[in-house]
Amino acid sequence: MAARRLDGKAMAEARRSEIARRAGDVAHRRGTAPRLVVVLATQDEAALTYAQAKERLGGKIGVRVDVARPAVASTDELVAAVQDLGADPSVDGILIATPLSRGFEARKVQNAVPVEKDVDGAAEASLGKLLTGQPGFVPATAEAVIALLEGHGVAIDGRHAVVVGRSLTVGRPLAQLLLTQGATVTTCHSRTSDLAVHTLRADVLCVAAGRPRLVTGAMVRPGAVVVDVGTTVVDEVLTGDVDYPGVAAVAEAVSPVPGGVGPLTSVLLLEHVVRAAEAALR
Repeated sequence: MAARRLDGKAMAEARRSEIARRAGDVAHRRGTAPRLVVVLATQDEAALTYAQAKERLGGKIGVRVDVARPAVASTDELVAAVQDLGADPSVDGILIATPLSRGFEARKVQNAVPVEKDVDGAAEASLGKLLTGQPGFVPATAEAVIALLEGHGVAIDGRHAVVVGRSLTVGRPLAQLLLTQGATVTTCHSRTSDLAVHTLRADVLCVAAGRPRLVTGAMVRPGAVVVDVGTTVVDEVLTGDVDYPGVAAVAEAVSPVPGGVGPLTSVLLLEHVVRAAEAALR
């Protein structure tokens, strides 16, 4: 029997109407829409495409998304530009597009974003809140994985979850969120020997390694739930970290690429902007 498809598109659409309602309420109360500024200090085409996609989505749900291209030549200058945005009361959320151009120190720039406007949970202060269980924004992609699982009725509490990938943007935050949900978590990465030994033990397998078709059907326990977080363009086709046909033949459920985690990530990021705007009104 073919695996159940963990579709994120319908879930994202369902959330959009509620986010639009909340964004409209903010606009009514203060006279301006919730506002996200995407700081683009890179020539990376994928980063530009990502920013433009946020602009389009924001326009559909009542969140203003501006792309800022600061004329800076050093990390200190970029940090100062981000700090200026942080001090601007009209800005509710700040997102640093990555990868930054060569010469900029990404961690310093991320840490310049005030925690209350760090809507993608990238600064060390935000990651510290996640680790210690304090309220705050968490990386949207990691949160989208949890939302996808919960939305499809996949149990997490008491199960063995394996996360392949240890980035600060997805792998590590996701492992922490799974722990918070009651899972026993194993984190694998590029230095893990015999990856299949670990993936075959997973009840819930989340793959965020950035390596196309890394996980095959032979690496998945029959009946497992598999979430593919990878997005790499291969021969002009967006490709995940999971070999979907092979994995779908053995798994109980698997998320597609595109159409799984991605749509939820975009919506959750803008939901964070609305949350930040709501908090500023209190």
